[in-house]
Amino acid sequence: MAEGDAVEKFLEEKKSFDDRRQALVDDLLRQKAEAIKAFDERLAKLGHVDGKPRKSHHKKVAADAAATIPKHKKTGGPEGPPVKSATKL
Repeated sequence: MAEGDAVEKFLEEKKSFDDRRQALVDDLLRQKAEAIKAFDERLAKLGHVDGKPRKSHHKKVAADAAATIPKHKKTGGPEGPPVKSATKL
């Protein structure tokens, strides 16, 4: 009978440990959600909306970057790609 009591005691302790662990995880997730909400509110006060800043110091990029590259840079021009000259031995 002593073994059965020890097993029951162990299972109760394990259950209480798991319950306490789950309560701590739930509390941590609640604190994280509150912190994120507070941070988002502070960003909104500064003018940041939907994760985008108010203005950017970057220049606007063309819609199609390939359109800005000259044709001779892409294909080597009408004469084909550049060829290295043969070296004399």
